[in-house]
Formats: sequence, structure tokens, C-alpha cells
Amino acid sequence: MHYQVSYRFPHKQFIDLEFTIEKVTGKFLELQLPAWRPGRYELQNFAQNIRSFSAQDGSGLPLSVQKVKKDRWRVETSGARRIVIRYSYYASQMDAGGSWLDENQLYINWVNCTLAVVGREKEAYTVRLDVPDNYTIATSLKVKGKKLKAASYYELVDSPVIASPTLLHHQFEESSCEFHIWIQGNCKPDWVKMENEFRAFTQVQVALFEEFPTKEYHYLFQILPYKHYHGVEHAHSTVITLGPAEQFHDPKLYDELLGVSSHELFHTWNVTRIRPAQMVPYDFSKENYFQTGFIAEGVTTYYGDLMLKRSGVFSQERYFKELNKLFKRHFENYGRFNMSLADSSTDLWLDGYKLGIPNRKVSIYVKGAIVAMLLDLELRQKTNNQKSLDDVMRLMWEEFGSGKKGYRTDDYIRMVNTIAGRDMEKYFEAYIFGTTPVEERLQELLKNVGCEFKKALPESALEKDFGMKLKKENGVHKIAKIATGSPADSYLCINDELVSINGIKITSSPDALVALSEPKLQIAFFRNNELYTCALQSDSRHYFHTYEISLKDKLSEKEQKHLSAWLG
Repeated sequence: MHYQVSYRFPHKQFIDLEFTIEKVTGKFLELQLPAWRPGRYELQNFAQNIRSFSAQDGSGLPLSVQKVKKDRWRVETSGARRIVIRYSYYASQMDAGGSWLDENQLYINWVNCTLAVVGREKEAYTVRLDVPDNYTIATSLKVKGKKLKAASYYELVDSPVIASPTLLHHQFEESSCEFHIWIQGNCKPDWVKMENEFRAFTQVQVALFEEFPTKEYHYLFQILPYKHYHGVEHAHSTVITLGPAEQFHDPKLYDELLGVSSHELFHTWNVTRIRPAQMVPYDFSKENYFQTGFIAEGVTTYYGDLMLKRSGVFSQERYFKELNKLFKRHFENYGRFNMSLADSSTDLWLDGYKLGIPNRKVSIYVKGAIVAMLLDLELRQKTNNQKSLDDVMRLMWEEFGSGKKGYRTDDYIRMVNTIAGRDMEKYFEAYIFGTTPVEERLQELLKNVGCEFKKALPESALEKDFGMKLKKENGVHKIAKIATGSPADSYLCINDELVSINGIKITSSPDALVALSEPKLQIAFFRNNELYTCALQSDSRHYFHTYEISLKDKLSEKEQKHLSAWLG
């Protein structure tokens, strides 16, 4: 299997691909382009970016090609032993899972644009990049000059590449692994600081699992000139897109860089190797339904920031700030009353990465991380800190870390029960398969580690007292969310445009007008370009409240001991 990758006009963003297949047998050859990519469990339809698809035999004679599915082609071989496929791919998606071409770089996620010969996915691939001689190539694949080698199709599509004359590079060795940090973008990294902090969170992650699964690991950063945040995991690398570049050294953006880097590194164990059974191996032609997203993404989200705290990269205050962001996102989502975490995982393939209809589902990242923390604290309490979620993940690594055998929900439950030394059915029924609120149990468990978990109310009166969250688009205040059972819920809809409160036109902050009028509001709004009015009156209840974690003013010796065992 040989790929030749070239381009003529980088500003047009079309990559030309020539795929040569040797040792062809049979009357037909079927070629499959992935319909999705690992790390994002929804159909992506990469085939819509392909044009000018054709096939020839080894002597250049055209062969008949039929498109049998939206992303599968059948080639009539006519007895040819060597077949060449040619097509172009539109590389205009700049995120951690996309591909991009311009005058300064070629960036490819092979899962977007390379074909598998059905039945021959385990055979080796070579790729030649026709890029200028002054380009540096960053990838976890074996590189010799401009030629890349992959042991199989699965390795190829799991190994993105950036080729550019402006790549920045730093490498260091840690835990018997050679780490490479590649940065494409207009920034000046502090390599000493980055290396020290990356070493620190790597060490605690390796200590948890007691080994690092690869001898070489690559961070591929795209630091962009605009606001952006995205990361995708791979077995030997990660791609992280972040911006704006001008704020690279700003503490807020830099903390985001550390957070996503730690998260993606944890995926080196969890997901790329400890993998749901439904994805062993990946079937790129269709959905791979699984209900264990709360492990794949929720546990990883929890540990990503926790590892930064345990390593000393994040202070306790900084770590609690990240937890409070998670709590805010969870408690403002009324979908937590309507769909379980397990079902929300299965439904990723339906609408998991879209806003979707109001209050339908929960986030496997957000609620998944919260219930992972709850389980960690639960195990610590039940075993007097002798066992924790760390032990569960070590067991998962020991049994499923080879990647040859995937786990199912029952396997995870079995391991949690083993570590707990008892049946944890109530936990799973309440928080994984059910919609039981988490706050009461979290309050109890956090007391054990010297922390308080208190209700916090939004500053906005429209949110707190009337149950509506607004967004401003082109100078217009639209309703973005409505709390179930709130005064707003009786009359208003998502995307209604508020124009006045108690007869006064909204020109700046709607809350300033609310302050003059509570507890009764006369609202004028447009819905589908028609003007409506309604009267709202606040009641004694509050909406869009969240919970926040903080340290108690004074900790007992026992509480301090439990806190240290948890956070390091």
C-alpha cells in the first residue's frame, strides 16, 4: 500500500492523493474511507471533501469504479495486479481532528482522507510527502526523508502529521520515553518551563499506571491566531489546537494548554489502549455504539486536572477553580434530570456533540468527571484511603491495556466491586444508569476531606429569579436556556428575542431593567418576527444555581490526612 501526497496550489487547499495497491486479486476491490474518527463519536462524512475519484491499472488504463455507499467505492480490477487510485481532498478544517493546507504548512489527519482496502487493513503502508525541501515533518510515524511508514492502516490513521518550515521543536526524556513537543504557530514558548511542567504531570500519571505504554510520544500543537480549544488523542501522539497565539503566555490560556495536554496524555492509557469492546478493532464504516463514555471521557477528564494538582503544576486553588467550572456546566444543564450518563454515551452518535434540543441529555465529559470524583471519594471513604479509583484504573490497565481485548460495562463494575470489597450497585444505579442528583452525596463525601460543597446563585436576576439565560447576537438579546419549571418556562421559548422590560427598550444590560422592576416583569419579545408580550413574576425558588467546592477554614488532622491522600 503506497500513498503519494502532493499539491499544486496550496491557497486552494486541495491535496492530491495517489494510492497504489499491489498484489491485487479477485474481480473487485472495495475501498473504504472512514465515516468517523476515534475521539469523536459521531459520523463525520469525510467523503464529502473528496473530488475527482478515478482508478487505473498499472499501465495507466482506466478501470470501472462504482460508488456503492457514501464512503465506499468498488473497483472492477479487470485482472490487474496493480491498481492506482487518484483523488483530491479538500483540506480546510483546522481543528485537532481535521486537515489543513496553506502556503505555510501541510497538516493531515489521515483518518480524514486515506482509504482502507477492505480485508487488507493489517498490511503496511508507506506515504511519500511531496513538500518543499525546507519543510520539517512532525509525526509519530517512522520518517526517512519525506517517506513515512505505518505498520498497518490502523497505525496510519492514528498518526497525524504536520509538515512546515516554521515548526518549533523541543524534546526530552521522561519515564523511559522520548517526548517531542512540536509547535506550529506564531509564539515563543518557554521551553524550560514547559518541560518542567510536562515532566511533572507525566511522572504522576506514570506512577498511577506503573508504566508508560510507548517509547516515543509526540505533542503536535497548532497555536492559532484566533480563539480556539480542541484536542484529540492518539496511541503515540496528540494534536492540540489552541488560540489566540498572542495570549500564549497569558495564565488563562497557558493553563488551558496544560489542562488539555494532561487530559490527552491520560488517554494514552485510557481509550487508545484500555478500549471499549465495541471498538476492538475500530469499524470505521459505521457507528460503534458503546455506553462506557463515562469511563473513556469522564474518567479522563477527572484525572486530567487531578494529575496537574498532584504533580504541583496546579495549586489547590487553581484545581478547585477547574472543578467549579465543571459543576457550573453540570448544574446549569437540566438534562441531568432526563437522561442517564450511560444513555447519553450511546447517544453521542445521535447528537452528543451538538447543543441538541433543550434539556435532553448530560455531557459524558462533565457529569462523567463528576461521578468519577464521587466514586474516587466513595472508595477512599469505604477503605479508609487504602483503595481508590487509582486502583480501579490500574486493574483496567492490567487486564485490558494490551488493546487486544476490550472491556464492557460489567468489567468496569466488577473491578470497582473488587477494589471496594463490596457490591457498588447503588452507585451505578443512581449515577450511571439513573438520574439521581449528585449534590447530596458529594456534600457528604467532601466533608470527609475537609471541603465544603455549597450552593452558589447566579448574579443575573433573570437567571436566578426568572429562569432564563440570554445570549447576545448582533446586538439582539436572545434566550439561550430556560430552566424547567421556572416563571420563564411558562411563556418563553429558546431563541425568543427580548426587546423591552416593563415598557423600556433593552439597550444595554437587561438585568439593570430587572432590578428596577422585580418581582414582576412585563416582557415584550419577538418570536418568528411576531411581537408578543407576557407577564412574569418571580417566586421563592432560584434557578440555574450551581455548587462550588472550597476548603474549610480549619481542618482536623484526620481531614487533612484524607485531603492529602486524595490530592497529593
